[in-house]
Amino acid sequence: MLKGKVILITGGTAGIGLACSQAYAAAGAQVAFIGIDQSSVDETSRILGAEHLAIRADVSKNHEVKEAVAAVIETFGRLDAIHNNAGIASPSKPLHLTSDEEWENLVAVNMKSILLTTRHGYPYLKEAKGTILNTGSLVGNIGQDNHAAYAATKGAVNALTKSMAIDYAKDNIRVNSVLPAAVMTPMLKTWIHEQEQPEQVINFLEDIHLLGYCPEGDVIADACMFLLSDKARFITGVNLPVSGGAELGYRRNI
Repeated sequence: MLKGKVILITGGTAGIGLACSQAYAAAGAQVAFIGIDQSSVDETSRILGAEHLAIRADVSKNHEVKEAVAAVIETFGRLDAIHNNAGIASPSKPLHLTSDEEWENLVAVNMKSILLTTRHGYPYLKEAKGTILNTGSLVGNIGQDNHAAYAATKGAVNALTKSMAIDYAKDNIRVNSVLPAAVMTPMLKTWIHEQEQPEQVINFLEDIHLLGYCPEGDVIADACMFLLSDKARFITGVNLPVSGGAELGYRRNI
């Protein structure tokens, strides 16, 4: 499905990002994956193989993103797609308790990183008639308790996706996003077991999805592969829920 494409993915070494990196590689793409810590970058390189490009970088830093894109071009000679997946969710608190530093970190990682990858990747995506994919979130549409700042940044990602799609259509660059609800990543599992009643939390996370379970990252990766592929060649400006129906607001069990 992605054979011959060169894909740069940020946050590509854990959770949804790792699932996407693995799926893209299995589908025939050459994957350049960015991680924030060297140990996860090394482990992902071991999993994917040396034919893919491992990059340790902070995606909120302009010069590091510029160098990452340059490394992709130097290694593969082209860039067909950027998947802006890097994101943080902390802090878990209402807005009035959110510090300046916490707010700025969320904006830098969840939003500014998209600015930077687009700034430095645009000329190559234009040449390739490529694709941009953002990992948004359902909470950017419906909100979330005790995560006001995080939800705000994801709402911004959802809006960015549509505006970018309008701006770059003339260059034949498609721009879309996926909107997960809850995904059973290692980070989420750790958070669950930090709660007073982990089993109750697990039941809640399953019941908010109409299809009856909280998925793992492969479910999101499948949707991402489609949106990056030529099978989605006439789809742009879409914020696609990959949420098991959670956005409908119903529950399986009342």
